[in-house]
Amino acid sequence: GGDSGGSEVSWPVNINRASAYELQSLPGIGEQLAQRIIEYRMHHGPFARIDDIVNVEGIGESRFEEIRDKITVVD
Repeated sequence: GGDSGGSEVSWPVNINRASAYELQSLPGIGEQLAQRIIEYRMHHGPFARIDDIVNVEGIGESRFEEIRDKITVVD
């Protein structure tokens, strides 16, 4: 096992509350996309369903498929 210490983000990540750091733990989500997700939340309010994340520019169906089992909108 490659345990890197206590800085791991645990999944699922709540996309309505996650910080940029937490969002970047998701596959295919870098600094720019994390920022876009946060900006989307600020302008449109919380995501109602996880599939609403495809409304964020740069997140298409294929990227959604990669992260769908690692995100949530409920606590």
